[in-house]
Amino acid sequence: MQVLATHPYYKVQRHVSSTEQKDIEEERELILYKDKICSQYREFPIQKVFDISYRMIGRDVGFLYLHTSKGVYSYKIKSTPEQFIDAYKREINKSSF
Repeated sequence: MQVLATHPYYKVQRHVSSTEQKDIEEERELILYKDKICSQYREFPIQKVFDISYRMIGRDVGFLYLHTSKGVYSYKIKSTPEQFIDAYKREINKSSF
């Protein structure tokens, strides 16, 4: 299946032991296909995604929001996902005809 767009997101895993606490940041990727959007552990059929939005909180941190029929899913990002969102909108416009 052809990848239309990708955008990195970051997951922070907190590991706690008896002597310390570590936050480990793991880079993952949102992948847009013609019929779905995939994160590392979730798959969203494109017809169940109503919108994609984002908000940058600082210069290099923000959140991308997938608005779906099952709720809103947020992903921590470090750069604007405008190209990813534009590719999604182009694909939605193609499939609505």
